[in-house]
Amino acid sequence: MGDLAVRTFTSAGPVDAPPVLLVHGFCSDGQTDWVDTGVAEALTAAGRTVVVPDLPGHGQSPAPASAAETTAPVIAAALVAALDRAGISTFDAAGYSLGARIAWELPVAAPGRVERTVLGGLAPGEPFTAVDIDALHAAVRDGSDPADPFTGMVAGMIRSQGERAAGLALCVEGLRAVPFAGGAWNAKVPPVFILGENDEMTRGIGGLAEEIDGAELVTVPGAHHEVLGGAGFRDALLGALAR
Repeated sequence: MGDLAVRTFTSAGPVDAPPVLLVHGFCSDGQTDWVDTGVAEALTAAGRTVVVPDLPGHGQSPAPASAAETTAPVIAAALVAALDRAGISTFDAAGYSLGARIAWELPVAAPGRVERTVLGGLAPGEPFTAVDIDALHAAVRDGSDPADPFTGMVAGMIRSQGERAAGLALCVEGLRAVPFAGGAWNAKVPPVFILGENDEMTRGIGGLAEEIDGAELVTVPGAHHEVLGGAGFRDALLGALAR
């Protein structure tokens, strides 16, 4: 896997808290999820340095060569490598949707280095396990329509990304191979889960939150694709990461 594309935004004022790593969702990029929504600007205004990468196959980052490069643990390790290159030791992290899935792996990829974590729009299971991966690759390769409606929806999302489509299909394959299953939280500070009140994708996440001692669950207005642009999410994230 090539090095991930990374943008860094630095506060004009004094910085007295660790940098914040912001991890975007599937078929999006750091600019769309975090810069265009005003989240990165709000964090720098609060005195934080903000690191905004593009995940493999997304935005300005190179496409993966194989599905093995796109499992959640491997992507998390690539994010930590990007922080290492920037000379960042401890950090806070926030992710949305797929970004939250990847952020879940960061305490394992960077033991003892993750401080506060916000997990937005996290599904309690692994949606990509329902994808017919052979049909998805075929749909990207030759434009065929998968018989399975969910696979067809994912194919439509991917094909809308043009030349990025083949790499994104490999991302689905890799994420599907190591599905999200919850489990123990390995960072020193319990996470804050943020979900939209009309977000069907996060239904059941409260059960996972209850299994983590000290975890917080915050509900904000919006459906899955509306939450990131809302003031409710931005304010909840700032509050969760405030020192």
